[in-house]
Amino acid sequence: MSFFKELIQLLKRNIRDYGMFIALFVIMIFFTVATEGIFISSRNISNLLNQMGYIAVLATGMTLVIVIRHIDLSVGYLAGFLGALAAIALTAWGLDLWLVIPIVLAFGILAGLVSAVTVAKFGIPAFVATLAGWLIYRGALLQATLKTGTIVIPNKAFNAIGNGYIPDLPLEGILPGIHKLTLLLGIVAAVLMVISEISSRKKKKAYDFDVLSTNLFIVKLVFTIVLLGVVTYILAGYNGLSWTTVIVLGVTLIYHFLTTQTFLGRHIYAVGGNPEAAELSGISVSKITYVVFGSMGMLTALSGMLYASRLQSATTTAGMGFELDAIAAAYVGGVSSAGGVGKVTGSLIGAIVMASLTNGMNLMGIDISTQYIVRGAVLVLAVIFDVATRKRRL
Repeated sequence: MSFFKELIQLLKRNIRDYGMFIALFVIMIFFTVATEGIFISSRNISNLLNQMGYIAVLATGMTLVIVIRHIDLSVGYLAGFLGALAAIALTAWGLDLWLVIPIVLAFGILAGLVSAVTVAKFGIPAFVATLAGWLIYRGALLQATLKTGTIVIPNKAFNAIGNGYIPDLPLEGILPGIHKLTLLLGIVAAVLMVISEISSRKKKKAYDFDVLSTNLFIVKLVFTIVLLGVVTYILAGYNGLSWTTVIVLGVTLIYHFLTTQTFLGRHIYAVGGNPEAAELSGISVSKITYVVFGSMGMLTALSGMLYASRLQSATTTAGMGFELDAIAAAYVGGVSSAGGVGKVTGSLIGAIVMASLTNGMNLMGIDISTQYIVRGAVLVLAVIFDVATRKRRL
């Protein structure tokens, strides 16, 4: 088989996985040309990643919720409320930051479990149960900010989470203007990625699984290394990796491992694929529901703190529309509306796609009304793409 024929067949077989990357590549090329290079500048890419951080964290949890055939509409204002709770704990209560973070995360888990109880035990549709949560947390946020309207957070360590960057290596005179530690981390990531890909290929060949031809495998590695190198160099050109980006990457890697390498992950996708069959095979659908919604609550708390940290305050409108952005990012990232299909790495790409659209259109001076129309159209296209690719597999 010729190289190009194999490449075309590979793209056809994995169109769900590669489609979002192709879309992101096209979007970035378009805005880079349209803004005369401003879009791809180090400063703008760094700001873009910081701006989409709290949505990417939410989208990770939302992906798993949609995978098990549910939805969570409460996460927006819950994130706003928990961000306000963190602000109050740091200012009015005077608690230490390292005590505030686990407390807020615990409240998030508890809120997620409350939603899970209404869905798993009482059989209330998740749409209705979480819509009630949306209203409740909206009221709770207004109550929390009733006296001041905006709670300013003076804690520098907390604010650094959303605005700070990792420190650089103390190597003066070497690569001036470049963040050395970010560059080093990029090189380490590239090496680990190559080792992982080679190891995975060897294991597949040992079990007689289909693998890419040697030429195509090498092309894939080279392309991935070049892409990772370009992104790393761009970020290293302006302050390096932000703490927000580190947190988002950490969450994505942890959840990617849990969903692909553990029994829990396999059970989640089994429940999403066919709840009745999963129950008959010994998987507790209700327990999986508790785990997924509890996880969603924890990530919502983290998202709320990231947003409050970035603004350096908690406001009465915090969280407005977050749930819609998270759902859109999950769908654009490849999660299926029918359940059972979707990757957390896809949700990260989906969040970057949506953030890139907003960022690029802002740089071009496009009015907000047109931006909403474009983002809505992209979401519709993502769902149509999902339905079309599912029909092809059946």
